[in-house]
Amino acid sequence: MDKDLKKFEEKLEKITYESGLSRREALKLMGLSSAALMGAGSIGAIEAKAESDKKATIVIVGGGAGGIMAAARLRRAASNAKIILIAPNEIHLYQPGQVFMAAGLYTEDDIKKSNADLVPEGVKWIKDEVKVFDPDNNIVETSKNGKIKYDFLVVATGLQYDYEKIEGLTVDMIGQKGISSVYLNDPVKGTAKGGVITWEWFKQIRAAAEKADPDNPIEVICTQPSTPIKCGGAPQKILYLSDDMLRGNSPLGGKDIHDNARFTFAKKGKKLFGIKSYNQTLLKLTVDYGNIYDAFGHDLVAIDADKKLATFDYHYLEKGEWDEDLEEFEVIPMIKKVQMKYDFIHIVPPMKGVDAVANSPIGWQKGSAKGWMAADRHTLQHIKYKNVFGIGDILGIPLGKTGGSARHHGPILQENLIAVMEGKEPKAKFDGYTVCPLKTQYGKIMLAEFNYDGPAPSFPLDPSQPRWIWWVFDLYMLKPMYWNLMMRGLM
Repeated sequence: MDKDLKKFEEKLEKITYESGLSRREALKLMGLSSAALMGAGSIGAIEAKAESDKKATIVIVGGGAGGIMAAARLRRAASNAKIILIAPNEIHLYQPGQVFMAAGLYTEDDIKKSNADLVPEGVKWIKDEVKVFDPDNNIVETSKNGKIKYDFLVVATGLQYDYEKIEGLTVDMIGQKGISSVYLNDPVKGTAKGGVITWEWFKQIRAAAEKADPDNPIEVICTQPSTPIKCGGAPQKILYLSDDMLRGNSPLGGKDIHDNARFTFAKKGKKLFGIKSYNQTLLKLTVDYGNIYDAFGHDLVAIDADKKLATFDYHYLEKGEWDEDLEEFEVIPMIKKVQMKYDFIHIVPPMKGVDAVANSPIGWQKGSAKGWMAADRHTLQHIKYKNVFGIGDILGIPLGKTGGSARHHGPILQENLIAVMEGKEPKAKFDGYTVCPLKTQYGKIMLAEFNYDGPAPSFPLDPSQPRWIWWVFDLYMLKPMYWNLMMRGLM
């Protein structure tokens, strides 16, 4: 943490000079205090006061951000409960840091810690994986330790990547023939290959662009799948940062050669961001950058790595026959195959709920959320099994697949699970809070905060405007806050 704080102090001085803010004002703006900078206190703490002294067995499945936070909070709140954490991963990855790895600003070691340092004292850690959820009998079945009974269950399994859903693509191909994916990691083995590979990809793009010219630019494609994904802004972060890298603004330096590359951003949706003010900012950015083109309606379905050819399902609407009753033309959804040549491609994989959840009664059985945990969007309680709660990416709710959301899930989970332990109805409500520090270039971030109702900024600044202060906050402070506060259930 000392290294991060030193960097933060240096950047804070620059911020205060450039912005005209006093040091105190800058710290206040970022929600920090002198105690916070020393790793104490509880910055932006979300109050959760519920406690119980009842005896019960609480099983938490998953050792990522959600599972560790849940363990920390429940250990303090349920003094007489037996708390069991089932998770196979010895290493904990600070996954938001993978984008900074891709940008050449973090190393793999910067985002790794031993899970043994994070699992709270008094929590029994079973280093295993749950293969079967049996909520009708209050049992989970593990790979090595058999069946484990519970009184209350917290599902924090996260999600899984589905690279093979893209025809012709295998995980082993990532890092070869111009293909990259920042998401690629293996928390169980403690590796974050995606960040390492994508930084090499950045350097390869730079080298290729130096040999190209504006009349024959290299082609770079960045994709976003049609499925829900963790950190929905990450596909665009790679797009903007790799483009800005060609302007000489990355650790690679160099002259501005961005005209020597053409970037295409392909996604099935019709907007860059679902909220109007954020979308308008990003659309303007792509126009201003001059070499980024949006391919809306395009969903990557196949890749030919040898030919460097990507195939998309292009979704569009076609005008049909005139409907005399409705007095309007029929609108017919259409799909056709579209192929794009590329020199470099960054692929964000389709994502889904982990198989153990998807194939069990606790998963949604139909609809757009099929395979994700069937939870109430506000209470995070299972819609059928009232002693089962969820936290983090596995939740089949409209918003919330970010670390910032999981942080807000934590106190809701604590309040509502303790209420049920005490024989009461869960009343705490998650409002859908999600935060995406969207890196629009080296040195600027649009801090997109929103909830079920729309924009939900925490700071007295226009949230749609990219700012240097959020870059410094994300790069230098969020990581130590994550390790020292969020993972301790203190914020």
